[in-house]
Amino acid sequence: MGRKPNDSEPTRCATMILLLMGLFSCTVVYIFMSAVMRPTGNSAVERLAADDGEFGSGGGGGGVEGGGCCNGIESFELWGAAVKWGSDFKVKSSKECCEACKDMCTGNHGPCLCDTWVFCGDEKACGDKFGECWLKKQKDTLSPDKMDEGDKSMWTSGIVFGKGEGIVALETEFGAIHVKLLPECSPHSVFNILELLRFRHCAGCQFFRAETRGQVWDARGDHIKDASFGPPYGLLQGTLGAEGIPLETVPSEFCPEIRRGSVAWVGSGPEFFISLANHQEWKNAYTVFGYVLPEDMEIVEKIAQLPTKSDIWTGVNVTILENPVPLNVRRIKSSNDDLNLSS
Repeated sequence: MGRKPNDSEPTRCATMILLLMGLFSCTVVYIFMSAVMRPTGNSAVERLAADDGEFGSGGGGGGVEGGGCCNGIESFELWGAAVKWGSDFKVKSSKECCEACKDMCTGNHGPCLCDTWVFCGDEKACGDKFGECWLKKQKDTLSPDKMDEGDKSMWTSGIVFGKGEGIVALETEFGAIHVKLLPECSPHSVFNILELLRFRHCAGCQFFRAETRGQVWDARGDHIKDASFGPPYGLLQGTLGAEGIPLETVPSEFCPEIRRGSVAWVGSGPEFFISLANHQEWKNAYTVFGYVLPEDMEIVEKIAQLPTKSDIWTGVNVTILENPVPLNVRRIKSSNDDLNLSS
């Protein structure tokens, strides 16, 4: 048997519906205002810090470029303010010392507390200092304080760049190409770049070879099935051989796979290239020392599409720019919490 309807029930239902409609309206307004008022993050460093999770090196996300590598330079001692004294902190390897520094530079709890590590791993030369791991902090991570280097030094040292740090700009007439350096992977290479930053010019530095992806790689840089592997090879090649600035010959270092945006040396440098494609077929043939900020790949693509002419290099068909594009190397730094290009 049915129950007689209660006259008060429709009133309660109507009230509940009105409350739900009000709550829904407030939610929509909040989402809209949040989207409108959200900071755009236009600065290069802000954008790079956001992208570090996908492409970054320290604590790396996605296993790209930096991943788990932790390399340093032997017979080389970096100075700096100690944040952890080696006399009280001993480890078994330089990698373990490096990882201890990286653990203090995750970006999850503010600025990096450590950006430099120094390890004594030669048991005979180190004596009672064997195993000491000194964790330090530089005044300027792009100009680290060198204490000692050469065969007489018993120390191995390296640097770590946190999110938004270790960025240089390759400035061209078409815009600045921001590159995140990877000292944990290629420390010798990175110190060569830091040496360039000490000078006010990069005369002779330029892009001179440009090859599009053609019908070989798609817009994401992935190889198209059944296509050849070039030419064209999908790259922008240039040189950092500045007139009057001798750079050290770069040894072959940790070589991650070449991916779209990778910046790598040709041989031992100073010629280098920026890849427009994912070159799994090249395996670990080139020393990768950085990667381009993803949004700046538009500038790389623009230069790669400039007028070119054909040439042959040691039996290989290449395309070179009709007019080479000069470039300059500049640093990005933090000053009074404002991140800007520094001249």
